[in-house]
Amino acid sequence: MAVNLNIKNLSQRTKMIISVIPAVILSIAVIILVIMPKQKEIKKLDARIDAQNNEIAADQAKAAKLEILKQENERLIKRINELKEQLPEEKEISSLLKQVSDLGMAAGLNIKSWKPSQKTTHSSGIVYEIPVAVEVDGAYHNLGIFLSSLTKLNRIVNISDMKLQSSRAVKGENLLSVSFKASTFSAIPEAEIVKAEEKTGDKKR
Repeated sequence: MAVNLNIKNLSQRTKMIISVIPAVILSIAVIILVIMPKQKEIKKLDARIDAQNNEIAADQAKAAKLEILKQENERLIKRINELKEQLPEEKEISSLLKQVSDLGMAAGLNIKSWKPSQKTTHSSGIVYEIPVAVEVDGAYHNLGIFLSSLTKLNRIVNISDMKLQSSRAVKGENLLSVSFKASTFSAIPEAEIVKAEEKTGDKKR
């Protein structure tokens, strides 16, 4: 059945609707075919940009932390070197003890007895303790000079178990008879520490 449509007979409103339809169709086609794909691409690009920004921020934080860790590492290395200077090697102990003895004589003390003992492992497990039983005579201020000179050594020398007794008077000055233990320390070689740890591990098994 043929339909004879005469546009001239249509109302003005209908004519306007018909004239707008192609533009609407074209707009929809542009939205579907052009705008929507572009929006999807924009969202993907935004997501990639956000991911890259997060990665950059994380890398910057790591870089800042890395610098802090480097500074801390340098500080620890410096401290370790300082401690190593204070802990002589075992072969240097005899010269260090002689230096302590010389300081006592330089301070005006009379060294009556100087008896080194066997080295023992310190409770820390990382150093040996080398004690020396010492007996000296001298005036109080001479003893003070000696103890003060020990603090100026760049090695660790620990004085303990000190006992003082009045000895005798010489030229109006009271002399003291003093006994004490002078201990110095040396680092245990790494190989010995590892060997000791292995033995401990075997015993636990």
